[in-house]
Formats: sequence, C-alpha cells, structure tokens
Amino acid sequence: MADVLENKRAATRFRILAEIADRQPAVSQGEIAEAVGVTSQAVSEYIRALVEDGLVEKEGRSRYTVTKEGVDWLLQAAGDVRRYADHVTDDILGSVQEEAAIATDDVAEGEAVTLSLRDGLLHATPGEEGPATGVATTDAEAGTDMGVTGFEGIIEFEPGTVTVYQVPPVRSGGSGAADEETLAEACESADLVAATGVEAVVALRNVGCEPATTFAAGEVAAEAAGRGLDAVVVATADIVGRVTDALRDCNVTYEVSELGP
Repeated sequence: MADVLENKRAATRFRILAEIADRQPAVSQGEIAEAVGVTSQAVSEYIRALVEDGLVEKEGRSRYTVTKEGVDWLLQAAGDVRRYADHVTDDILGSVQEEAAIATDDVAEGEAVTLSLRDGLLHATPGEEGPATGVATTDAEAGTDMGVTGFEGIIEFEPGTVTVYQVPPVRSGGSGAADEETLAEACESADLVAATGVEAVVALRNVGCEPATTFAAGEVAAEAAGRGLDAVVVATADIVGRVTDALRDCNVTYEVSELGP
C-alpha cells in the first residue's frame, strides 16, 4: 500500500505539500492547518522539514513554492493513491457488483464462469478453469451479453502499448510530408488507431486506414491500453500535446515518433 495511506505522517506531509502547491507563493499556514486538520505549529514544522528535504523552497516570509523534486514526489504519491483507489474499485468493490460480459458458449443463470479479456471486452466461459471467475446472473446464448457477479481472482492480461505519431502541420507539408510506409506498418500491427487533427486524419486515409475516432484520441488510447490493446494515435504536431497530456493524466506510458521533417 502507498506510504501516504499506511503512515499518518506521510499522509499529512502529502496533504500539506499539495496545499502549498495549490496556494503558492503566498502561503497561509493557518489556512493550511484548517484545511488539513492540524495545528499551525504542526504545519510550520512540516514545512520546515519539506524545505530541508528540498521539496519546498522558501522565498520570504510566508512565501513558498514547491520545487521540481516536490512536484515529482507529489505525482508519485498521487499515482500510488490512484492505483490503490483503482484496486479498491475494481478488485474489491467490483466483486459485489454486476458487470456485463459476452458469453463464449451457452451459459445458465447461477453457473460458474471463467472471465477473460478479448479484444478489450470482458468474456465469460462456462466453468472455473481460469484465474478469474464469477457467477452468471442471467441465461445467455453464445455470443450474447450476460450478467456476471461474485468476482474472484484477477484477470490475467498484459497492458497494451500506446505509440503517438506526429504528422507535420499543413504549413510544413501536412499529410503529404508523412512517411506513409512507416504509418501503414504501424496501423497494420495496431489493435486500435485514433487520430486528432485534419492532417493526421488525411495521412491515415492516404494509407487506407480510417481511424476509430477523431475525438478524445488520447483518452480513447489510454482506455484501450488499459484493456490490453495496442493503440496508435496519429496527431498533427501542433496539437500532439493534447494527446500526451491525456495519456499522462491516465498514467499510461507511451512513445512519440515523427512521421515527417
């Protein structure tokens, strides 16, 4: 479990550092104390320790800023909390919820099933032969949707990859300057292709690939990777930051490659 959830001092340190980041550079220790639920003296001691550790920089009386090291620590701690929350939501609470799955064979209500991810979708197979199991809540014929509850175990799958390809903006040659051979090979091996920007969409159509979406490409790719699919995002260079920002927000690793000069 993340330190900020195991250790009261680490949790308080996390909250105070977050409050400083939110209020910087003019920081009122009294306001932080009220927000966090500790005394002003305690806030002062925590801030002194944060300064000594290089996570906060003091710029004058009641003026503080979070350093790069402090931002990195906050991001790491926030990521740990997010992953633990996902574990609670998906692995613990999920066991008492009902989810929809695709039946791989005829299933009867109350029958035990083995769960798996295929093409990013939950599938249920009669029997308890896999590491993740559940109980059917409805009758279902093969290929139809069904209800599943009583989840146990963890579905085994490898997270997918996300590769972002940049296409030059139209003023720099646009889709015509894109390396079509590289783009075609990338699309052929991908489970999902998304695009953002006119130049990116046209570049894909030039190699005979119609993107699955031209909106919220980063968010869609992140969701696909989280379900075990390999995604390619083609983005006009001017707006590629929207894609990478969304991937970072979803804590998804990615690679960026250029398709033109």
